[in-house]
Amino acid sequence: MIIAYSNQPFHMRIMIVLAIVFLVSCKGKEQADLIVYNANIYTVDSAFSKAEAMAVKDGKIIATGTTADLLSRYEAGSKKDAQGKFIYPGIIDAHAHFVSYGEGLQTANLTGASSWEEIIERLKSFAQTHPDGWLIGRGWDQNDWPVKEFPSNEQLNTLFPNRPVFLTRVDGHAAIANRHALELAGVKAGITLTGGEVEVENGQLTGMLVDNATRLVGRFIPPPTVEQMKKALLNAQQNCFAAGLTTIDDCGLDYTDVLFIDSLQKTGTLKMRIYALLSDRDHNYNFIFKHGRIKTDRLNVRAFKLYADGALGSRGACLLHPYADKPGWSGFLLSNPSHFDSVAGLLHNKGFQVCTHAIGDSGNRTILHTYAKYLEGKNDLRWRIEHAQVVDPQDLTLFGQFNIIPSVQPTHATSDMYWAGDRLGPQRVRSAYAYHQLLEQNGWIPLGTDFPVEDISPLKTFYAAVVRKDAKGWPASGFQMENALSREAALRGITIWAARANFEEHEKGSLEPGKLADFIITDKDLMTTGPAELLSIQVLSTWLDGQKVYSR
Repeated sequence: MIIAYSNQPFHMRIMIVLAIVFLVSCKGKEQADLIVYNANIYTVDSAFSKAEAMAVKDGKIIATGTTADLLSRYEAGSKKDAQGKFIYPGIIDAHAHFVSYGEGLQTANLTGASSWEEIIERLKSFAQTHPDGWLIGRGWDQNDWPVKEFPSNEQLNTLFPNRPVFLTRVDGHAAIANRHALELAGVKAGITLTGGEVEVENGQLTGMLVDNATRLVGRFIPPPTVEQMKKALLNAQQNCFAAGLTTIDDCGLDYTDVLFIDSLQKTGTLKMRIYALLSDRDHNYNFIFKHGRIKTDRLNVRAFKLYADGALGSRGACLLHPYADKPGWSGFLLSNPSHFDSVAGLLHNKGFQVCTHAIGDSGNRTILHTYAKYLEGKNDLRWRIEHAQVVDPQDLTLFGQFNIIPSVQPTHATSDMYWAGDRLGPQRVRSAYAYHQLLEQNGWIPLGTDFPVEDISPLKTFYAAVVRKDAKGWPASGFQMENALSREAALRGITIWAARANFEEHEKGSLEPGKLADFIITDKDLMTTGPAELLSIQVLSTWLDGQKVYSR
């Protein structure tokens, strides 16, 4: 079609000229969906290089470089002027509990309570707005109270005589139940079990249940409805995106949880990427061995989560020698060593990743030696020890000798530092939370938050790893600073190394061409902001596949 230019009205001639100029300027340019420019981008590639701009197409990065170069080479339907703000790969939480965190958002929040009396008051308020069914709460920690001892259930029995109450400790390794809940579960004084303890005082149940004993009552709690579960996961997702998290390692799920997550992801309702570790239970083995690994762009199921021992805070961690503050007591393994051996052999034969919770030095030694039997030297199977919290110095080299990956959560160090020395004594505590020494074993270390045990913020993970102080700046010289991580190592730990721990380093974890366009924008620079101001850094926006999923 030929347009008679001279015959067009003046305003039409202007529009034609502008259109021609636009077509000429775009000629030869490649098409992208999004260009982000005028940014300070930490790509976290092998050279830890920086860039000013990146181009995204079909959810993946196609180029990084200078602003001038990318704007001259690419045209995009959407452009984002970052105005000098700071961009990092989407943060990957190498150890958390996404599903249980979401479920916990629907229950009484007991985190941060400074006394048992405050727990009671919070519970009374929650019960007024949630008058029916079980009264569930999570997050209490007796180490934060004036009297640092486990509570007993007398007040719960008086306040809620006809309603079952079940309150889980912050680490999930202990709980207190009232008399009504204990009666419903048939728990009686004198009961014994492997890897757990039912506390009794003067012949009476105190309500305290440690480790495997929590299941005696927990199994009677009615499961949430489909709608409740959907709400729980979407609430969890919202908070994760706000924190800058784009992939979560959910440690310890049933296959039914995985199928529900998959169904929500397939409809686009749930966007969060999940690396799922299935729980050590027969029905999960039967399911995954029948159906095989699951891998989509948002879900990866190729690992199992085992539990060697309990937690240090509840004295369930298994130690080589007795607790310094409880003579004669060394904690316990949650299963017989033969169980860990048989599962490791089975999963080795089936080609699945093994990830085991181990806190105490005895728990870690048991798992390290079990792994070594099947790994037989250098390998790339990436079997993990989750937490690796207290490791005997003699056992440290086993991580490097057998390429066993310590998956650690730096905020555990800054949460436990007030009382860890009381539990372990002055000598043994020196080999606890030894992140730098663990990093040296393989040259890389994945980091996580362990939320809801700890705060959901990965920026607090970064701060704890690098500064090793609490939010008030205590202790002044930092906690065992010989095991602090550099800023580069900490950033790698929450991005590319976390991806590597999931066998996903070729698709995410750094901002390089061909990888997913998962990234965050922050107001300040993680790498240069002073230690005291690190916790004030804000996530301004979070992007998944080049699409904004959160904006402050």
